[in-house]
Amino acid sequence: MARFGANTYSYVRSHGAEACLTRLAELGFGEFELMVHPGHLWPDALSAEQRGRLRQLFAQNAWTLTALNMPNIDINVAAAAPGMRAYSLALIEDTVRLAGDLGARGVVIGPGKANPLFPADAAALIGYFFAALDRLCPLAERSDTALWLENMPFAFLPGIGECMDALARYGNDAIRIVYDIANAYFIGEDFADGLKRCRSRLALVHLSDTGRQAYRHDPVGLGTVPFAAVPRALAEVGYTARPMLEIISRDPDRDIVASADKLAALGFAPAPTMVD
Repeated sequence: MARFGANTYSYVRSHGAEACLTRLAELGFGEFELMVHPGHLWPDALSAEQRGRLRQLFAQNAWTLTALNMPNIDINVAAAAPGMRAYSLALIEDTVRLAGDLGARGVVIGPGKANPLFPADAAALIGYFFAALDRLCPLAERSDTALWLENMPFAFLPGIGECMDALARYGNDAIRIVYDIANAYFIGEDFADGLKRCRSRLALVHLSDTGRQAYRHDPVGLGTVPFAAVPRALAEVGYTARPMLEIISRDPDRDIVASADKLAALGFAPAPTMVD
């Protein structure tokens, strides 16, 4: 499992963060992306003492906490309702502070979602997103972590080109990119080209499987993502870090390990360090 990190999405309803990390470590993983979810890892439920104990757990076991991630399906910093934008932003701010307390390198964020039936003008949506960044960027810097924008099919900026153009317009080089291969594939984006487009900001790559009819983050082999082409695409942009397995499954112990084994057989090489 040294080739990959493990995201904890599949465990948010069955395990608290400490139990989940212990289980994934038993399966051979040592690098993690923790999901922020009630009952699993939730800022309001964690005292300073509990945060310190969790950080110590990483240090004692020489584990790496690469990122914190909140299900962006649940929140929307570009919502039409001011209260929804404020609530979403407050949750992300709490997550950024938690990332600082735990020593996570990044916090995965999305730009927000548009109403699919009657979307707001692009200028309004980008304005809401930039207003959120105005709040989050200084907080991330104070918390000694970073904001990592992910390409998300349901976001109002679904493609990596749109994300990169927005970040160039915003003008903060500290904001990095999480490039999700399944998300790119689902919208018909060529992931080799997408990786080249975002290489200057690339911090992390997510791996899972999906088809193009239904949006999924399935175990490898249940969709149609051409994983055999991914190692070469990563090599072409100089990506040497561990990709993060963001597999969502009802049997994650089996399916995350099986996915790692299948990907390793396709030529994914061990990658012991992350490059900033």
